[in-house]
Amino acid sequence: MPRISVVIITCNEEQNIGRCIDSVKEVADDIVVLDSGSADNTINIAKEKGARVFQHGFDNFVAQKNRALTYASFPHILSLDADEALSQQLKDSILEIKNNWKHDGYKFNRLTNFCGRWIRHGGWYPDCRIRLWDSSKGNWQGNRLHETVKLNRHSSVGFLKGNMLHYSFYSVSQHIGQINKYTDISSKAAYDKGKRTNRLEIFFKPKWKFLRDYLFKLGFLDGFYGYVVCRNSAFAKYLKYTKLYQLSKNAEKQ
Repeated sequence: MPRISVVIITCNEEQNIGRCIDSVKEVADDIVVLDSGSADNTINIAKEKGARVFQHGFDNFVAQKNRALTYASFPHILSLDADEALSQQLKDSILEIKNNWKHDGYKFNRLTNFCGRWIRHGGWYPDCRIRLWDSSKGNWQGNRLHETVKLNRHSSVGFLKGNMLHYSFYSVSQHIGQINKYTDISSKAAYDKGKRTNRLEIFFKPKWKFLRDYLFKLGFLDGFYGYVVCRNSAFAKYLKYTKLYQLSKNAEKQ
């Protein structure tokens, strides 16, 4: 039976970290929190909940999550963000495969809570991800915004029933703030890769994004906040392309 180290990175997560740690206690043999300078009560809460807490400055998500793996006591890793938690069904699935580990990694669905509403449509669900794996077979990879667990070639991946619960945003303004921050990063990354855009893309791409998510991906079934999520996602597309366009124009003036 493999023993599992649960690994969590944090920064000012006092609102979430207690729930996250409580949700993994049934499956964890070791709980590691790597903090990057919290100014709130995150560290104290994590310690009170029984986690081993370490601190290191934040470079980017890929580097920090791979760094956190080095503090784990066991090679089998369950990685969660502080605003995530395990459903009871997912806990039961993990306990079952601990007694019968067959694959190099396991993926499961992530269900997101937005302002108190579970979002099951609009492209936000099932959002399937590998988060439980043998760390000798892979690690975190990706860019500044999008990190994912990549396993070695020929590694096997199983699927677990149950949801990883993601408590994303508690207010619309919080979501808008992240969109503004992330589109700064994503537009610059796109520009650095040679991507350019024009006014037609700025006009049409956000509209298509909204229609696809709200109508074709059934975002309207999630009610008012389903509409808000699709609207904000379209706005993020608009901001990204507008900022990319601005970067190009500024470069032409130099």
